[in-house]
Amino acid sequence: MIRIELDEPTLTRTRIATSPLWEAKCSLYLLDRYPDEAPWPYTSWARHARRALAELPDPAPLKLYSATGPWYPDFLGPVPPTASPTIAEELAVLRATPASVIAEQIPRYHRPDDLPGWLRPFVSDRQAALARLADGLQAYWDAAIAPWWPAMRAALDEEVLHRARALAAHGPDALLADLHERVRWERPVLTLVKPSEAQFTAVDQRLLLIPLIFSRGALTHSTDHPEILAVSYQARGSVLLADRPDADKPAAAPATDRLAVLVGRGRAQVLRALTRPATTAGLAATLGLAPSTVSEQLSALLTAGVVHRRRVGRRVLYGLEPAGLALVQLIGDEPATASA
Repeated sequence: MIRIELDEPTLTRTRIATSPLWEAKCSLYLLDRYPDEAPWPYTSWARHARRALAELPDPAPLKLYSATGPWYPDFLGPVPPTASPTIAEELAVLRATPASVIAEQIPRYHRPDDLPGWLRPFVSDRQAALARLADGLQAYWDAAIAPWWPAMRAALDEEVLHRARALAAHGPDALLADLHERVRWERPVLTLVKPSEAQFTAVDQRLLLIPLIFSRGALTHSTDHPEILAVSYQARGSVLLADRPDADKPAAAPATDRLAVLVGRGRAQVLRALTRPATTAGLAATLGLAPSTVSEQLSALLTAGVVHRRRVGRRVLYGLEPAGLALVQLIGDEPATASA
């Protein structure tokens, strides 16, 4: 367990950001954690990513993250510089890491006179080591993640919008209490459920929450920044990585989806997804459907009065009316299993 005690100023400064660099880093952890076959819905993506890694001219820098163990200086995965940075912007921060930051962080993890081999180059030839790592991450990103990024970005935007609205409406306590099953909030302690054991105290900092599609690879946190404590969690939308359900996955028992029988399979999918408000693009990314298909289903559900539409800034969010929520809770929550 990782236990992080948050004081009131830190809690009130809770913010949310996306991070392509953290996605790349955690996707590498996922590949390392599942060396033979990644679980669905990552299976097809992981096969593609392994082929991409094998074809990279210099994959060695990317092996660094599997060599570090659970604890390493945060300059190797810095907090995002803005709320929605590009991978190029984050890699620019990585390349420009000052020698003073490296010198400050390393003693927290290793004796400066007894550094592991993977860490020494960042001291002996800092600029070359940082450039090599950034170049390797960029090549990996282009080959393994960039084709999926538009859909991932849409799903992450929906997640950020949903969480930001919850934060504004109900405050950080409600947000943290409903963040993820592996993230527990018992004021003033935020607990990350993972094998490692550690305790930290955040005093007069800012809590930065980072939703990740690849968080199944690792539930990560960053504590070295003097002003920001960053914590990642699993975002919705990982299904977008799946071309199809894993063919080797055991078949489920025959079941009757009562909501699908009543309103149709596509509309049932949309209704279930709208237990959290979303845009058309976000629904398409989360469900793996064409935006035109989602629009058609939303139009029918709007006409039926079970879904509403609200404009939030430049976005149009869809959510469930009481009748739609009742359909999901009373009819669509648990498909009825066929009796033998």
